Amino acid sequence: MSINKEVKKITTNTLQKMKENGEKISMITAYDFSFAKIFDAAGIDVILVGDSASNVMAGHETTLPITLDQMIYHASSVIRGVNRSLVVVDMPFGSYQSNSKEALISAFRIMKETGAHAVKLEGGEEVLESVKRIVAAGVPVMGHLGLTPQSIYKFGTYTVRAKEIEEAEKLRRDAKLLEEAGCFGIVLEKIPAALAKEVSESLSIPTIGIGAGKYCDGQVLVMHDMLGLTSEFKPRFLRQYLKLEELVTGAVKQYITDVKKKDFPNEHEQY
Repeated sequence: MSINKEVKKITTNTLQKMKENGEKISMITAYDFSFAKIFDAAGIDVILVGDSASNVMAGHETTLPITLDQMIYHASSVIRGVNRSLVVVDMPFGSYQSNSKEALISAFRIMKETGAHAVKLEGGEEVLESVKRIVAAGVPVMGHLGLTPQSIYKFGTYTVRAKEIEEAEKLRRDAKLLEEAGCFGIVLEKIPAALAKEVSESLSIPTIGIGAGKYCDGQVLVMHDMLGLTSEFKPRFLRQYLKLEELVTGAVKQYITDVKKKDFPNEHEQY
């Protein structure tokens, strides 16, 4: 019997046990009450309130514009729909990079004002002091290495990271540093599968991959991509489980037709 059915609430400790037992961790993004409720009831292990809300909910080109207040709004909406999943909230760009004191204050705000269970930060050695300080204060932290979208203007591209020896070496080192600093898990984004396998095996904490191959301890996808709400985004790592954009368009067109033809509402649909 899988650990999933036995566990009433997923905690960071549950994820640790899942890694040790070789059970893969499922993770998806959510930004509102309704979808969070569906995902939680379906049995997802982890819900990430991603700063990808900046793209998929607000229409920005990058994740940079979303604010701490906006992330808190999305996270508190998600929490109200969740009974069982572990909810992790992205700390947005500018809420933790300047110094560890500001990072701690931002993490406190997220935890107190949303009821979420953990925060996620991008970066390795550069954010180590912040990670240590937040963990020391009792807030669980998830790391994020590889393609870090908040640094997109530094990279200048969304292509695969850590293909060069030097960058791969830094990623290995950063992963170890994050583990030692007390992170309970690390997201590995868009890196070669062989490197992700090596890093996953070298750590005692779980890794969650997105475009990082099948050897990570878990996988995460953005809900809009996975459900086919955004048809233009089709990277190699994405498996689309639904074509919601097509289905919704069809439903709305039918609704318009029914209204125009005076077919809706009918006799049974009125008081």
